[in-house]
Amino acid sequence: MVTPVKRCITILGATGSIGLSTLDVVRRHPDRFSVHALTACSSVENMARLCHEFRPRYAVMADAEAARALASALSSLPSVTVLSGAEALGQVAADAEADTVMAAIVGAAGLPPTLAAVRAGKRVLLANKEALVMSGKLFMDAVAESGAEVLPIDSEHNAIFQCMPPDKIRNTGSAGITRILLTASGGPFRNHSAEALRHVLPAEACAHPNWSMGRKISVDSATLMNKGLELIEACWLFNTTPEMIEVHVHPESIIHSMVEYADGSVLAQLGSPDMRTPIANGLAWPERIDAGVAPLDLFRIGQFNFERPDLQRFPCLRLAAEAFQQGGTAPAVLNAANEEAVTAFLAGKLCFADIPSIIERTLAATEVVPADSFDTIFAKDAEARSRAREQIPGQAV
Repeated sequence: MVTPVKRCITILGATGSIGLSTLDVVRRHPDRFSVHALTACSSVENMARLCHEFRPRYAVMADAEAARALASALSSLPSVTVLSGAEALGQVAADAEADTVMAAIVGAAGLPPTLAAVRAGKRVLLANKEALVMSGKLFMDAVAESGAEVLPIDSEHNAIFQCMPPDKIRNTGSAGITRILLTASGGPFRNHSAEALRHVLPAEACAHPNWSMGRKISVDSATLMNKGLELIEACWLFNTTPEMIEVHVHPESIIHSMVEYADGSVLAQLGSPDMRTPIANGLAWPERIDAGVAPLDLFRIGQFNFERPDLQRFPCLRLAAEAFQQGGTAPAVLNAANEEAVTAFLAGKLCFADIPSIIERTLAATEVVPADSFDTIFAKDAEARSRAREQIPGQAV
């Protein structure tokens, strides 16, 4: 029997849903995984609990005040060094002692530390789709230059990955792949009228029917922006175009995506809607390990349903495809405007149905330039956020 290689892991975004699911898989396999560093934004109590259980070498808080509170809470645990700030996030992401980095910080904030991990040549488990949305070509160029191994963790991209020959992931034409079928749950408002969408409350948007996710990604799922961001991410991961990708609304969330081949075969990856499946796939790749996920009961499910996405009621998917086609900094502008609009909606300052309007107007008002450097991308990100906030009542610019 071959002894598995023990992997040393840094988790960026340890207290979020992906981070906690990752730690649950790690907890089940102490012989295979150890934790080098955990990071969070400001959740001191949760971070302290995780540090006491997993004993990482480093604990990093994005917020300095939270870091001071965490250091106090861990005073009886001197083996854990508490750090703070963006520089520290990059430091632990690139640290030579860890070979694997789970990139699960939500939003644009996740790009710098994820890029640091890529440049250091890590196995990067990519759960932060915004990194590729904002900087697709530059990001993939950095992967090629460093020799980093990027494995997709979003359930849909991981499903596509599993349905492709491993050596043809970025050369789909030579594999005989004719189409990628990207599935979407449709979110909680799939059957709502346009008028009903104007009265959606934040708590309703965060109550996803199938998945347990953070607030921001839950709203993105409800607007179909999450699928738009995934469309862009899939184009970069698999070196393809939106014309090759067809979005199928699949309310059961059991088929996580499919790949069609020239001979008429369609390969699908199925499973219960539980993020521990793709996380375990990435952690142990190319092996398979127990993830703690309940077996799939197809008799209970009974049938699968599919619908075309309604781009009239949910225009965010269209806006994402158009931004990718426009190229340059347009996807970064799209992402920044969406983050600002979703934040305002969750704070009760914006109507749910106005989220796509803010994004569309921001795209129209922000000049698109070539995405030729990360500095350019971050500058456009900041400009787009300012323009988006100008349109939101009560928002500081």
